[in-house]
Amino acid sequence: MKSIWLGLALCAAAPTAVAAQAVQAPMPAIAGTRLEVSATGEATRVPDLAIISAGVVTRQTTATAAIQENAERMERVLSALKRVGIEERDVQTSSINLNPEYRYQDNRSPELVGYSASNQVSIRFHDIRNTGKILDALVAEGANQINGPTLTIDKPEAALDEARLKALANGRARADVYARALGRRVARIVSISESGGSYPVPPPMPMMMEARNQAADSKILPGEQKLQVTLSIVFDLQ
Repeated sequence: MKSIWLGLALCAAAPTAVAAQAVQAPMPAIAGTRLEVSATGEATRVPDLAIISAGVVTRQTTATAAIQENAERMERVLSALKRVGIEERDVQTSSINLNPEYRYQDNRSPELVGYSASNQVSIRFHDIRNTGKILDALVAEGANQINGPTLTIDKPEAALDEARLKALANGRARADVYARALGRRVARIVSISESGGSYPVPPPMPMMMEARNQAADSKILPGEQKLQVTLSIVFDLQ
């Protein structure tokens, strides 16, 4: 009886195991000639988002003094950002570090001379024309490490969709060229795969601001950025 029950259990479990397997639909049959082309579409946009990395580095003989001074100066920096219109949600802490500093001399053990504390934040804002004002406010309140701005596109989805349509049109035009050369016509699109939309993000422009009374009056020119989408398209030529 045990063997009969075991057989029934295995039979009942079999459909479940089969159903759990992923079923991959086969590619539709191609009646004519299979043609696969790779096509790229592009769209351009003016960057509408700037990102600046700013921070405070302080050095003191003790770790506690370095941290305390750093916290006080960083609080002034954050207050300055609020005064120039940067919302709290657009400021994010990126790193906080405390490191010992040593003096190295020949034939002598390293000598501990103090500690350095650093606090870095990432700042996002849309009014790129306001960059000089923001940099000036950061420097005036003690920010001594500034990198940026990095200019990018906040919501690239619409531009990427535009690039997708252009890639599809480019692929179809290329398929028509091959079809005419072979004395055939494009009957249908069998499959489309996308390798992913992308657009180059320029590296940040380094700006080391040390003088507190330095005027940040440099103009930031956003220019244009190019977004690209590449499609792999399979056609049936008949």
